[in-house]
Amino acid sequence: MKKVWHEKGVWIGVSLITLWGLTMWILLAFFSVDFANPLTYLLILLQTHLYTGLFITAHDAMHGAVSQHKKVNDSIGKVAATLFAYNAYRKLFPKHHQHHRFVGTAQDPDYHPGGFVSWYVKFAREYVSIWQILLMALTYELLIRIFPKPNVILFYIVPSILATLQLFYFGTYLPHRGEHTNRHKSSTQKKNHLWAFLSCYFFGYHYEHHHAPGVPWWQLYKEKNKMVNT
Repeated sequence: MKKVWHEKGVWIGVSLITLWGLTMWILLAFFSVDFANPLTYLLILLQTHLYTGLFITAHDAMHGAVSQHKKVNDSIGKVAATLFAYNAYRKLFPKHHQHHRFVGTAQDPDYHPGGFVSWYVKFAREYVSIWQILLMALTYELLIRIFPKPNVILFYIVPSILATLQLFYFGTYLPHRGEHTNRHKSSTQKKNHLWAFLSCYFFGYHYEHHHAPGVPWWQLYKEKNKMVNT
């Protein structure tokens, strides 16, 4: 078990979770919100990106890509999923693998043959439960008793909503909309590693992810390089 802590995926997953928690605490406790200050909006985007990183970490765990040790892999996945608006890892796991098995079909829980709005509504209904909403509301009520309300709204609530939109748009809607003749029924972003990371942790390289689902997010750019060069 000592070898676990030599695994890069474990360090990356734990680091993302820690960074999200640390920046959340700093922004809630010490940042003075000023709507005239551009830094406020940049920090909202930063926290949104870190929120998205929580889900991406949970996603990698669903593919066994965080650690080769199942208990460690699943534990990190469960923590990351829970921190991302109280998602239940045990419910996400079968649905995500169903998506990979039946991508782009009626049996795919992520797919909807409609426009952006109706697809997003279907996506939210599929993955957001009333219990998550209640737990987020309870957490909000507890946090505003400790930290300033504007900070809680801007750095806890708003980023969680924006991250959900980010994941849906770049990780589901863009790659799976329309007709696809390839076996993974997915499109992919053009090669631009900086934008691919900033937009959704390389998951715009979506065909590459379906082609090699066991590759962690931080190695997906290599899959893109292989595809471009073959």
